[in-house]
Amino acid sequence: MLNTRTIKKLFKELNNELLKKNIRGEIGICGGAVMCLVFNARKATKDIDGIFAPTKEIRAAARRVAQIHGLDEGWLNDAAKAFFYTDPPRTDVMAFSNLNIWAPRADYMLAMKAISARFDTQDKDDLIFLIQHLELKSEKEVFNIILKYYPKNIIPPKTQFLIEELLDDRSPLT
Repeated sequence: MLNTRTIKKLFKELNNELLKKNIRGEIGICGGAVMCLVFNARKATKDIDGIFAPTKEIRAAARRVAQIHGLDEGWLNDAAKAFFYTDPPRTDVMAFSNLNIWAPRADYMLAMKAISARFDTQDKDDLIFLIQHLELKSEKEVFNIILKYYPKNIIPPKTQFLIEELLDDRSPLT
């Protein structure tokens, strides 16, 4: 598991690897890394999901950092890029000489977490946090945010069910 301190250290080392090759990079983080670094809503995450450029060079630098620390090569991955349906509104997270890290704003993160709605992850807890953080009180408010970033036809039924469950009258959120 990667805690906030470790994530910051790995990004600093990733920057150093890019600096050695005179490459400037950018990483847009999402998922658990955002919940750790931006919102302090979790203590750790198993990996860092995001989108990055230049892709090939950052992947190579991430592999070198993984080898140094005995990490899985997927510690930094772009498997979640399919959930970036539109270009998100951004919040700067960290800046180094050769690497900038940004994250989607809270409302976009809520939409991403709702669309993915994975039951074998911390998506539900993250959604609860984001709903509270954004002070949302109804399903309609949550779906207005989701529809701001994703067309209705790609919202899976599981999203509807999860949001209904979270905002049910008996839910601890309401």
